[in-house]
Amino acid sequence: MDVSIIIINYRTPQLIINCLTSIYQYTYGVKFEIIVVDNDPENGGKNIVLEKYPEINWIDMEYNSGFGRANNAGMKAAKGRYFLILNADTLVTDNVIGRCMQRMEQQKEISAAGALQQYADGSAMPFYKSFNEFHKTFFILPPSGIIDRILNKLYPEPIYNNPGQCDWLVGAFIFVRREAAELSGRFDEDFFMYGEDVEWSGRLAKQGQLRYFNDCTFIHLENDNPFRRTSISWINRFSTQMQVSNMLWLRKQYGVGAYLLMILHYISMIPVLFLWKMLFSIKQKKNPFGHLKTQIIFTRKTMVLLHYFWPTLFAKRRLYKIKPSENIDLLTIS
Repeated sequence: MDVSIIIINYRTPQLIINCLTSIYQYTYGVKFEIIVVDNDPENGGKNIVLEKYPEINWIDMEYNSGFGRANNAGMKAAKGRYFLILNADTLVTDNVIGRCMQRMEQQKEISAAGALQQYADGSAMPFYKSFNEFHKTFFILPPSGIIDRILNKLYPEPIYNNPGQCDWLVGAFIFVRREAAELSGRFDEDFFMYGEDVEWSGRLAKQGQLRYFNDCTFIHLENDNPFRRTSISWINRFSTQMQVSNMLWLRKQYGVGAYLLMILHYISMIPVLFLWKMLFSIKQKKNPFGHLKTQIIFTRKTMVLLHYFWPTLFAKRRLYKIKPSENIDLLTIS
């Protein structure tokens, strides 16, 4: 078996079918298997998918285990020399899987590779390539040239030796050697969703280079999901689950000091954000207490981070999955 394609299902049978249809339509020159891991067997639509594609290997999880644990279950069952971690909400539009395998066969120094994401209309989707670039987005600071220069000096971008080399690969499409996946320890099972691809990339890079192949692309539809980034406001651009995962990754990647600094930063920004908005409202001759919804959401999200403070600080082994009541993005604040 050349490639084991591993896809996680969570109540998205039609997305799975669309993804599989594109794989079978465009993939050739590769002996592959498809493993679907279902995080909600009761509502996952297993029969709908297997009726159309009975040959795939379907694995039912006993609970909603999140992205990393489910992918690990898929990798444990996989037979391929390579693993392809692939999102359900993706489509391939050419033989990108065969091309990735060919490159990996030719370039043994690469442990894992990624393809470039595109929106449904074919336009390029932006993404992070380095840990420092990702880390800098955690700061809730007004954009300005001075602040950008300070952050760039504190967290400089790495200089890569080869075209396409990067710090980490987006979890929607990770093409990885089996040996590298196993030696790296696969996904960290503390993460429920988000951040696990960043953290794993750090360990995969110790087994070889991480690369993006510029002529390899795929469509990432980014289906509706309450755990994704939000459009509530700039200061609340990360969803609650993503924020908890970000802080967990920061603790694991950069250590206790960086984690404490970021938590203090969020706490200290609460009064700053409230005061700024109130002064702005007064200047516009509005009620200073009447337009604070964004600031309240930010405060409540920070309180959720503090709920996970001690486990994260001491790197307690657990599944960092927020409770429904902690998902501030879904709550309406009057």
